[in-house]
Amino acid sequence: MSTELDSVRARVRAFLDETLDSIDDNDNDNGFSPSFSRKCGEAGLIGMTWPRKYGGHERTHLERFIVSEELLAARAPVRAHWVADRQSGAMLLEYACDEIRAAILPRIAKGECCFCIGLSEANSGSDLFSVTTKAKKAGDGWVINGHKLWTSLAHKAHYMIALLRTSPPSADDRRYGLTQFLVPMDADGVTVRPILNMVGDHDFNEVILDEVFVHDTHVLGEVDAAARQATRELIYERSGPDRYLETLPVLLHLIDLAQEDPDDRLAEGIGRLVAQLLALRQMSFSVATMLEDNKLPDTEAAMIKDLGTCWEQDLPAQARLLSQYSKSAERLPIEAVIQRYMLLAPKLTIQGGTSEVLRGIIARGLGLR
Repeated sequence: MSTELDSVRARVRAFLDETLDSIDDNDNDNGFSPSFSRKCGEAGLIGMTWPRKYGGHERTHLERFIVSEELLAARAPVRAHWVADRQSGAMLLEYACDEIRAAILPRIAKGECCFCIGLSEANSGSDLFSVTTKAKKAGDGWVINGHKLWTSLAHKAHYMIALLRTSPPSADDRRYGLTQFLVPMDADGVTVRPILNMVGDHDFNEVILDEVFVHDTHVLGEVDAAARQATRELIYERSGPDRYLETLPVLLHLIDLAQEDPDDRLAEGIGRLVAQLLALRQMSFSVATMLEDNKLPDTEAAMIKDLGTCWEQDLPAQARLLSQYSKSAERLPIEAVIQRYMLLAPKLTIQGGTSEVLRGIIARGLGLR
């Protein structure tokens, strides 16, 4: 990597060394820390690629990749700004009216605005073009009815970008008739119901939308033609370091367990896992390069998400098998970490798209369907 990227990495590590220990446990709810997100905003680590007039810093996608990687590897509590910075802000920048951009993007860049993603529904899963939640034109706005499911952090978010049905699909194009909307989560008619995951964390939600009115200014892009927009949003979601670093603590504990003179079988197993991780990292970095060149790497992003999910979900079981070859008698720390991530791993298939849908996208991109 270039000297400039190395400088960015060093700056982020210095920021983390100075900041992480100062975060109050009372302001860190399972990785959601508004005070840490504000510090990231003050340090210029949010909205890095955006124009300065909207609070951004006009840096490259490669620099942003380095920042994302360092924050995630350090297990920094970034969730209060992560979705807004990763994809929602980019969608507003490209498709929102200037009034919305000017009002919201600077708040995101300051670490003061949280977003959730309104894509999945109970009977749609990752088949986004089958969504049924509707928006109907009404005066100078739209009335929304329906519900979204598996909506991460909806209970904390200020806004949702929702993909809604505004017209029936056409006979020759089931992607027609979808529109993206910016939905304030405090609007009348929005109800959020919690869905606890298997370790008891409140992460997912069901969002009920009952006669929710939004103004015309909250339409993002072209009415009835949001299929390509949604594809672009998913590229941001599927291709970054968060697609292969979520279960990283398992690997780090396994390396600690190996100590300085590991059994050959343990050393070989760790070597294979690290080699796979580095391959995923290189693929993700290449997508950041493509985004920098204004390309639309939807096939590549789907590959990273699918391969990353497989690696993350397999890691806890592989670590449990490999840990039996450790010469250390102290196994409780890694057993606790393995158990936690074995319970969390199934959700990785849901977030960002199920493997079956992703493989369909890959097959289409390769000309196989």
